[in-house]
Amino acid sequence: MFAARSSPTPMSGDPQRGAAAIARYGCGSCHAIAGITGARGKVGPPLTGIGSRLYVAGLLQNTPDNLARWIEHPTAVNPKTVMPDLGVKPEEASDIAAYLDSLQ
Repeated sequence: MFAARSSPTPMSGDPQRGAAAIARYGCGSCHAIAGITGARGKVGPPLTGIGSRLYVAGLLQNTPDNLARWIEHPTAVNPKTVMPDLGVKPEEASDIAAYLDSLQ
């Protein structure tokens, strides 16, 4: 069971563009992600409900900036993570974070 965020933080990205970026980057090959066709991966944690979790990657408080930071440069946050740096640009990271934040 995941802990829930106490108050939502507004997102600056676009969730629709985020969904498209998630599909383009192939995030569903490692993660199960609600609303993304074919996103049934079992390598990383399921991302359903990530918008209401307290932490991102078990290390960062779940804020829009931290979620985008993790998406953009996961190995800078945790050098031992198996999540690869995919070259996600800052605007795309914000869009992906906006989509994921919508998954309450």
